[in-house]
Amino acid sequence: MDPKRATVLCIDDEEPGLQVRRLLLESAGYRVLSARSGVEGIKLFQSEPIDAVVLDYWMSGMNGMAVAKELKRLNPATPIMILSAYGTLLDETLGVADLWLRKGEEEPQFILAKLSEMLRQRAAKKAHSAQPPANQ
Repeated sequence: MDPKRATVLCIDDEEPGLQVRRLLLESAGYRVLSARSGVEGIKLFQSEPIDAVVLDYWMSGMNGMAVAKELKRLNPATPIMILSAYGTLLDETLGVADLWLRKGEEEPQFILAKLSEMLRQRAAKKAHSAQPPANQ
């Protein structure tokens, strides 16, 4: 998928983190939608075509896992990257988050590369499932 056409939804209840991620993603050519809460993020996800989600784990009101589970229920094919201050992958994220990154430990280019990889994998799966079955 061409990043210039991909729409990424960023969800974080802390404005500074949301702004930094928005600037990073926009500088790489992505269209970025932002939400300051899980509930707001879910509403945007339902009303806009979203190609990937970058989500904070620890948010007030509705934590990132609850948001990710709802997003996967709505569209299981949408890749979700969760950012967290926790150092280890929590068991509850298995099968929900496509990627778990520790905040502040990865270079911006690494995050962009991982997001691009997730979008390529999604596009490949979409293309594969759209192909008619081969005659046997």
